Amino acid sequence: MTQFFYSFSPVLQAFIACLFTYSVTAIGAALVFLFKKVNKNVLDAMLGFSAGVMIAASFWSLLNPAIEMANTLKMNSWLIVFLGFFSGGVLLYIGDKIFDFFDKKFSKKEIKERTENNSFKRCLMLILSITLHNIPEGLAVGVAFGSVIYGLDGATLEAAILLALGIGLQNFPEGTAVSVPLRREGLSRGKSFFYGQLSGIVEPIAGVLGALLVLKVRLLLPFLLSFAAGAMIYVVVQELIPESQTNKKKDLMALFTLIGFSVMMILDVALG
Repeated sequence: MTQFFYSFSPVLQAFIACLFTYSVTAIGAALVFLFKKVNKNVLDAMLGFSAGVMIAASFWSLLNPAIEMANTLKMNSWLIVFLGFFSGGVLLYIGDKIFDFFDKKFSKKEIKERTENNSFKRCLMLILSITLHNIPEGLAVGVAFGSVIYGLDGATLEAAILLALGIGLQNFPEGTAVSVPLRREGLSRGKSFFYGQLSGIVEPIAGVLGALLVLKVRLLLPFLLSFAAGAMIYVVVQELIPESQTNKKKDLMALFTLIGFSVMMILDVALG
């Protein structure tokens, strides 16, 4: 089965991997059918673990290969990697500011009149905010699979698969984080699940796009790899770690982040 997957093209591998990450989002969203309230300790531990996985993957699976490719292409490696890394984070920062602006605008309207329409707008903002963060994650998976073809140090199929596993793991609580609040807003279980899983559908699209860009325009690879790393680190610092640290056992959640980093580091270095 493993060799069968290895025989696929990088684009198809990226698509399948992102279908997996999307399916985990859908599974997380499906918890709305089983529980009225999901154990916060479990979700926070998963977020902390995923944060560690994504931090490690950002270097070993993305930044390190980006530096090597930039050197191979006779580019100014530190400048290209810096521009890509910073651009990835800044893009999500701008996106967050835009959503914050509209969120505050809708909230002010709700103070005057709490209507079903305003409730829908608030739900829409929640869906869009999670969707925005899923785009660079799908891109990162696609770029990781696409870069394997160049034989870079650290850019291996195993590393790309591990990256997809790490992102898939953190997608589980994200799916739940959308569907459960929507249920609290009064939506039916079916609609809450539908919108929860919908937030992850962009990942296969972004994954295929990332793989295609890498394969078609080799000169973009160092920038795209570092761009994906910057976007992932922004998500980790702005979303995953702060959310996991709202737990009363935040020292334990920090330990899960270290465990996640260690697992990804060991597997990435050993398999790389």
